[in-house]
Amino acid sequence: MKPFLMLAAVSILALSACAQNKDDKSKRPSPPATATGKTAGGTTITIDYSRPSVKGRKIGKDLEPIAGKVWRTGANEATTFDVNKSVKVEGQPLAAGKYSLFTIDNGNEWTIIFNKTAEQWGAFKYQQSDDALRVNVKAGKAPSFTEKFTITVSNKGKVDILWGDSDVAFTVE
Repeated sequence: MKPFLMLAAVSILALSACAQNKDDKSKRPSPPATATGKTAGGTTITIDYSRPSVKGRKIGKDLEPIAGKVWRTGANEATTFDVNKSVKVEGQPLAAGKYSLFTIDNGNEWTIIFNKTAEQWGAFKYQQSDDALRVNVKAGKAPSFTEKFTITVSNKGKVDILWGDSDVAFTVE
């Protein structure tokens, strides 16, 4: 009977360790990251996202974003955008709160989407009817190729989305 109890205890410990590893998001191929900053007016901006890597693949063909389609703006769970006070994004009002951040690559212009359903996986259940705000911005060229998807927030409220050769920026004030 003792060998059975020993085997059961080892099995439980092994399963517990595997479950903990499975929940460790830093071990994912596209690990989590956070970009934070403040606007000139002192509003805190927090963006939580996951960072895929290009790894020799072609963005727009093998990797998102696909032209004209809603993208979760990262990998895994939808990227979230959180502001502690009401702000203006590209001059348009957005209430304080937490939103999912989606984008649409339209070539030289991108649509930045703030969706009221903050917690969702990818863009699979995205509903346009839940959008709080959409703004269009010009796409720019990144200063250098960005292998790992990156979002930055400057202390002047400028948000840059860097991926491959693209730099898509919008302002929050």
